[in-house]
Amino acid sequence: MNVDALLTSAGINIFICIILWSLYSILRKQPENVTVYFGRKIIQERMRRDGTFCFERILPSASWIVKAWRTSEEEILAIGGLDAVVFFRIVVFSIRIFSIAAVFCMLLVLPLNYYGQEMIHKEIHAESLDVFTIGNVKQGSQWLWAHCLALYIISVSACILLYSEYWSIARMRVAHITRCNAKPSHFAVLVRSIPPSSEESNSDSVKKFFTNYHASSYLSHQMVYRSGTIQKLMNDAENMYRKIAKHNKLTSVDQICEPCFIQCNFCGGTSNRFKMLKNEPEQFVEKPNLAQLDSDKSEKECAAAFVFFKTRYSAFVVSKILQSSNPMLWVTDMAPEPYDVYWSNLWITYRLLWIRKIATRLGAVIFMVFFLAPVTFVQGLSQLDELQKIFPFLRGILRKKYVSRLVTGYLPSVVLMLFLYTVPPTMMLFSTVEGTISRSGRKKSACRKILYFYILNVFFVSVLSGSVISGPIINKFDIISSPKVMTAQLATAVPAQASFFITYVLTSGWASLSSELLQLFALLCNIFYRFVLCNKDGPSDFTLSFPYHTEVPKLLLFGLLGFTYSILAPLILPLLVVYFSLGYIVYRNQFINVYIMKYESGGLLWPTVHNTTIFSLVVAQIIALCVFGLKKAPVAAGFIVPLVILTLLFNEYCRQRFYPLFRSVSAQELIEMDRKDERHGRMEEIYEQMQSAYCQFSLASNGMYEVEASDHCGAVDGSRAREEVKARSANPTLGVIPLSRIQQATTWISMLLTSQERNLPK
Repeated sequence: MNVDALLTSAGINIFICIILWSLYSILRKQPENVTVYFGRKIIQERMRRDGTFCFERILPSASWIVKAWRTSEEEILAIGGLDAVVFFRIVVFSIRIFSIAAVFCMLLVLPLNYYGQEMIHKEIHAESLDVFTIGNVKQGSQWLWAHCLALYIISVSACILLYSEYWSIARMRVAHITRCNAKPSHFAVLVRSIPPSSEESNSDSVKKFFTNYHASSYLSHQMVYRSGTIQKLMNDAENMYRKIAKHNKLTSVDQICEPCFIQCNFCGGTSNRFKMLKNEPEQFVEKPNLAQLDSDKSEKECAAAFVFFKTRYSAFVVSKILQSSNPMLWVTDMAPEPYDVYWSNLWITYRLLWIRKIATRLGAVIFMVFFLAPVTFVQGLSQLDELQKIFPFLRGILRKKYVSRLVTGYLPSVVLMLFLYTVPPTMMLFSTVEGTISRSGRKKSACRKILYFYILNVFFVSVLSGSVISGPIINKFDIISSPKVMTAQLATAVPAQASFFITYVLTSGWASLSSELLQLFALLCNIFYRFVLCNKDGPSDFTLSFPYHTEVPKLLLFGLLGFTYSILAPLILPLLVVYFSLGYIVYRNQFINVYIMKYESGGLLWPTVHNTTIFSLVVAQIIALCVFGLKKAPVAAGFIVPLVILTLLFNEYCRQRFYPLFRSVSAQELIEMDRKDERHGRMEEIYEQMQSAYCQFSLASNGMYEVEASDHCGAVDGSRAREEVKARSANPTLGVIPLSRIQQATTWISMLLTSQERNLPK
């Protein structure tokens, strides 16, 4: 690939970014798109829609960029929690380290690569990108010392920044735990693999066991039931009631309305008239038999339960020690937050979890193997000579200058990006089947799987497949048989694939940020609801949680590319700095306006980020070592060995110093929090909250269908959570639905569905 092809790819992506960003600045001003671009503000700040037309609404503006830039870290913490702060620390760390790398490598390394050999240089636009890589440096050159020095500067700077971030985030995590008001998860333990008994129910077994062995700290417990169908019906009834209350104003008696559920402009469907029922469900629905409901519950008890303790310290100790001489019985873990519980996986038999984990990992490996085909195909697109040999009929087309620039500079990265869209949902499916007990844990597991996939398939497989396609046949077999040949091949292949990864940063980086900003899927759904289904209000719910499992691996992959090619092909560094800078603005805007924090892990993503960054540094150092050896510079290669060892020692120190704070909580903090609550007399209130926090069946004793407000620390403080509960109690449409209303909605739905058979009035 030459510079013309790179400029073609850059021009296309810059043009796409300008168009999409301008389109976003216009679309966000339209009142009908407020649910797409301001979902968080509508839910939490009750933002009003302004339907008045003004000329400013059709003009692009940059005010949202200024607002996103001025948003402080404290505001991000209040909006998105600690996970959001950790995410932006990744972006800021990347901007800092690659800015340092760009300054040194563009001024020191790039000129040495360009003038590395005695040759007649063409005009810049006609030059091959290979002359800007370390492959253009002649063997035995003394200038390789500059590359070694630049790698030392980058590695030392990265370690200093990593240590600073790890120390800061560890302190924030401790503060996140200690400053929270009492959260139910601090006092709750999830117990699984309860041994079956023919003489008593699982609930009686749990009470007997913990009363016997933890009598001083045991408080109560809540069983887990296999109630998916019942829960789904109740949720459907709740959602239907909300729609009825929203569209038809359930405030009057005998109100006649004409809802348009599926009235299509294309097929001309009509809606039936129906009469709203009075708020007297006793006339139509019998009251539920609580005794029968309790008996049904006991029959559907699972071998899992939430056990509540009197203090945080007691709950944590119980979750960490073995409860039985058989490790497969009475398995205990700290309970997730109520909103974070993934109920479906709690029903899975604990003895089957290891089989599920093996099966999902095997499935992930098979998926990676099958993905070799599209990756190899993409690399074939970047090799014009090989492509013409395989498809001779393309020779005439590929000889055209603009076509060759488009094929080599833009098409391969676009095709790979399209194939990669299938990876996140597949890995999320594997993580679900794996049996994680929390939604945040499921995302964390999917994040790791996607990260491994990107590193193996997008980086290593792309490098080796591109080398194998363009290399001689004999080397294709020697690579596997000889480690020396493999090392030499890696040292040759990585710089040779620099042009592909440079265009990949442009396409998958810059263009994907524009797509994230525009929210294409949500925008299309909104258009479909409004203009096809004739629903003027659009979809009822566009509240989305931030996709950490897709965005974090993408950032870390670009970090791996930046460290690896910093001294091999420095041209990638300015593009990465631009990408992370744009991402800083785009993601801040999305957190402020779009995404809702439904649950968080408390910054548990950072150890994965730290370990991946260290891995990227070590990979870059090992590849540099191989390149120096191939260039016959043994002294420079020898100086890389201590750098690798020091990097690994630094990682081990951070693992010993900071990682325990992310894995567990200190007894000192737990006991101090318990004593503080006892001094202020809050323990009784906490005990009352725990009784309903993990209520799987939402039928409370007072005849209400309750959805408790989650006490999100950092995003929603305790007072704000209590206000939310009071607001929901006062307003049924905010999440607290009376049982009578649900019965009314359920009865109305059944009557509507059977109106044709019973000849009821329409």
